[in-house]
Amino acid sequence: MKSPMTFLLRPVFASLGLAAVFGAGLTLARAEGSSPAFALHDGDRVVFYGDSITQDGGYAAFVEEYCRSRFPALDFRFYYSGVGGDTVQGGGGGEIGLRLERDVFRHKPTVVTIMLGMNDGHYRKLEPATLAAFTEGYRSIVVKIRQAFPTARIYLIRSSPFDDVARRPDFDPGYMDVLRQMGDSVAAIAKEQQAQVVDFGTVVADALARAVKNDPNRALHLLPDRVHPSGAGHLVMGAALARALGAPPLVCRVEIDAKEAKVSVQENASVSALKVENGVVTWSEKDGSLPLPLNFEEANVQLAQIAGADLGGLDDEPLVVRGLAPGRYEVRIDGQAIGPFSQSALAEGINLALYNTPMRWQAYQVTWASESGREMQRLERQIRYRANGDAGALAASDFLLGREEADQATRSKAAVPLERHFSVTRVP
Repeated sequence: MKSPMTFLLRPVFASLGLAAVFGAGLTLARAEGSSPAFALHDGDRVVFYGDSITQDGGYAAFVEEYCRSRFPALDFRFYYSGVGGDTVQGGGGGEIGLRLERDVFRHKPTVVTIMLGMNDGHYRKLEPATLAAFTEGYRSIVVKIRQAFPTARIYLIRSSPFDDVARRPDFDPGYMDVLRQMGDSVAAIAKEQQAQVVDFGTVVADALARAVKNDPNRALHLLPDRVHPSGAGHLVMGAALARALGAPPLVCRVEIDAKEAKVSVQENASVSALKVENGVVTWSEKDGSLPLPLNFEEANVQLAQIAGADLGGLDDEPLVVRGLAPGRYEVRIDGQAIGPFSQSALAEGINLALYNTPMRWQAYQVTWASESGREMQRLERQIRYRANGDAGALAASDFLLGREEADQATRSKAAVPLERHFSVTRVP
């Protein structure tokens, strides 16, 4: 994901577990398709609804990019329906009835996430009437979605916090506590309406606490204006939402026995043409998924890791090569050096998702295509918001939405993995 942040962070690779130990054993390659435990399915139409934090798009974009890179064979549609300043009554994009009709129902969702509350507390101490109005308005939104789309799966997100961790609260006990109380109402509504609840408030508050403990100045970059998460903050939230959806961590898993010249494990991968000649191990490999388009040396990613996002835990792409003679070995993929590794590191397993591989570069195409789609959606919404019944403007809006629908139907094609050629060669 692109980042506006330019500050530099110390490398944190020592804490990322670059050489995790992976168990042995034969596992058949699994078919392309979503895990039975994963909440999003082929054909799902997902609407992200909320205020400016959702309008920023970062946490939702993380989920889209995860889905398209992890399940490229599936047809997902994603719609970004956040509007700055929004409340449970609506806001700059219109009153709530208009908002729901235009920005949710029109997309015929099968899945809806809702995150509201930041603006509903009015940035001051919580009054009983304020909490009651928020609860009533939030419940009404859920009920209206249920009435319009009875089978839709609804995820209610407890709002990300106001930063009263890295900075002093403006009043006692602080606006973060106001949002916590409002989040309790969201959780109660979720139970009442048989919806799922996802807690961004606790996740980001804990991330702030970890970052403050590591470096108080660096922690300020998670919520730079106390309200809106930075790119790093959105990564923390995106990882939390992906986990709440049951996102499987495995990209693919390959284990090679160089001594026996055989493939021990190929999970979500197909290995062919394995050869061991003059101590050089070569093979071809076609995976079922791509790693996430994440650069683990980038500042936002490093800050998210410091804050506990554990992005590598959602991006498990182990390569294990056993039976090599002691020494150091260069791993190449399509001729590109990934880095020298010791014989023992390769025997334990390296997580390729943490390195600059051709697979990661292919995954960046998912980011670029998704960013383009979000821009088209923003333009379409702005035209429709300002149409005021003008037939030409409405026609332009319909055209852009139709074009975006067509683009989404083919967007995951860029993430269909290519066959790659691997080599493991001993180096001096």
